[in-house]
Amino acid sequence: MAQITLGGNQIETSGKLPQEGEKAPNFKLTAQDMSTKTLEDYKGKRVVLNIFPSIDTNVCATSVRKFNEKATGLQNTEVLCISRDLPFAQKRFVSDEDINNVTNLSDFKTGNFGKEYGLEMISGSLEGLHSRAVVVLDEEGTVIHSQQVPEIGQEPDYLSALKTLL
Repeated sequence: MAQITLGGNQIETSGKLPQEGEKAPNFKLTAQDMSTKTLEDYKGKRVVLNIFPSIDTNVCATSVRKFNEKATGLQNTEVLCISRDLPFAQKRFVSDEDINNVTNLSDFKTGNFGKEYGLEMISGSLEGLHSRAVVVLDEEGTVIHSQQVPEIGQEPDYLSALKTLL
């Protein structure tokens, strides 16, 4: 379990994020058109997993905007923004914000992504949602960067995540 905080209050997650050198667990997530996406769909590409509690909070929305901006110059890279929000809320945000360089995916059906990646919050007021984290994968699905953000109200370290792709 990872120990993180929300407003200084301690929260536990269901496990630990995959670490550098490990193969990332496969996943089944729901796209905005309600289709299912898996890690296999991104085989041969580098993948940034921007994971957060809800698109309807300031820091989460900011992370999507910033990764959308930074993704424009990344070759052979997909940025996946993952939360438990309904695909309809994600679609609304993307439309309202003119987001077009990242893909929003939802873990609303089963929550298995959060469990398998060890980032489901199992205590605190956001229990059941994903903690804020960034995981970067190479073309073979091996983790090359992993950050569990220690305070949910903080943004991830974009530079550290993205420099692994340069």
